[in-house]
Amino acid sequence: MSDDEVIPPPPDGFVLAGGRGAFTTHNGPYFYRPTETGAEQAFFALKRHCNGVGLIHGGMLSAFLDGLLAGAAARGAGGVPVTIHLSVDYLDMGRAGEWVQGEARLTRAARDIAFVEGRAHVGGRDLARATGVFKLMRRR
Repeated sequence: MSDDEVIPPPPDGFVLAGGRGAFTTHNGPYFYRPTETGAEQAFFALKRHCNGVGLIHGGMLSAFLDGLLAGAAARGAGGVPVTIHLSVDYLDMGRAGEWVQGEARLTRAARDIAFVEGRAHVGGRDLARATGVFKLMRRR
């Protein structure tokens, strides 16, 4: 992160997320808010998260939603989730300088497969919604 990219304090209850892989750490920082039933995450949109016209890049939203849904699969079904399928519908535009928040929840789980849905929004305005299917890797 460069010196000109200042991130204001996160929304109430959100704390910095640690222990992420190199790709996610590079795209972040991400923040999370612990919940009992699903996953909530947030990021502050910086210029580097945007495309050439100043809107949050669809790839950034997709990567954010993939991690958000995987977190809900892990908490809801256990195991280490690996994405099998991710479907994203882009609904509105976000801009640099906005806090993007997301929620996700497990909708169904089998022995080694989890189905999850979620959304990314700014305030009450949905930017994208997603559904995902995850393979649950178990340690032997």
